[in-house]
Amino acid sequence: MSGAGQSQPGANLPGLAPPAPIPLKDRASMVFVEHARLDVLDGACVAVNADGTRTQIPIGGIACVMLEPGARISHAAVALAARVGTLITWVGEGGVRLYSAGQPGGAWSDKLLWQAGIALDDAARLRVVRRMYAFRFGEEAPSRRSIDQLRGIEGVRVRETYALLADRHGVDWKRRRYDPKDWEAGDVPNRCLSAATACLHGLSEAAVLAAGYAPAIGFLHSGKPLSFVYDIADLFKLETVVPEAFRIAGLAAKGRLEMSPDRAVRLACRDAFRKTGLLARIIPAIEEMLSAGGLPRPAPPPEAMPVAIEDSTSGDEGHRG
Repeated sequence: MSGAGQSQPGANLPGLAPPAPIPLKDRASMVFVEHARLDVLDGACVAVNADGTRTQIPIGGIACVMLEPGARISHAAVALAARVGTLITWVGEGGVRLYSAGQPGGAWSDKLLWQAGIALDDAARLRVVRRMYAFRFGEEAPSRRSIDQLRGIEGVRVRETYALLADRHGVDWKRRRYDPKDWEAGDVPNRCLSAATACLHGLSEAAVLAAGYAPAIGFLHSGKPLSFVYDIADLFKLETVVPEAFRIAGLAAKGRLEMSPDRAVRLACRDAFRKTGLLARIIPAIEEMLSAGGLPRPAPPPEAMPVAIEDSTSGDEGHRG
């Protein structure tokens, strides 16, 4: 007998190992759900529309599900997402504002202590920020600069990049400005940028949580619930989502879009994530940035919980780890 909330058929058949979460690097990036009910029917996660039509969602093969206004989710769907290590976030229209997020689980206390120790050590934190600068721009950060000064230099370079991309794609660009409470109030280029960065932030948060770190303990950013997520997302922003945002904004200005700009941006970001292999790069980049702090990593206690999504592979090609 099958029904809502049941486990997947064949999950514990004799001779078969229990299903394990797919490593984050092997997953698709994200799915947006709006004006639909997310539930578990016949052992599978589905989005049920108002007219009763169903769209199956391969929840275990996705890094993040972003629920927009009009979306509802059942207890069974939340439980299934937690078991397979998929992040669920509740966001505003266009994904601009994050209201809440579930945690895939598996945070290690030793990783949290390592991250917090680096953030509390002024010299170690500066080393991490300088490594982030070098990673992002391909050159060493200017010497004898404080974190605030490096933040200012990065801001100037980002604004210059925005201006160059706007000119390249024929976009009428003034400055970065948007109101998260009023999505429609922003101009098309700002809305495209907001939609693009929301995609990247969701993916980065899924990676930070899956790797066992705290989203709030940042280094360049601080004082916000997602400071570390912003730090990690910024490492890849200019390479992945920002060029796509301006490209879509340019197409919109020329009247060459067959869909809304924010939807076109999401599809473009999905393709950019796949093309650049971003999911396979985020967690190694996190480890690289924190290692630049130069502080030894505490050993995990024997009773520590395992990571949410282990970086393991099956012995047989074609089988997921």
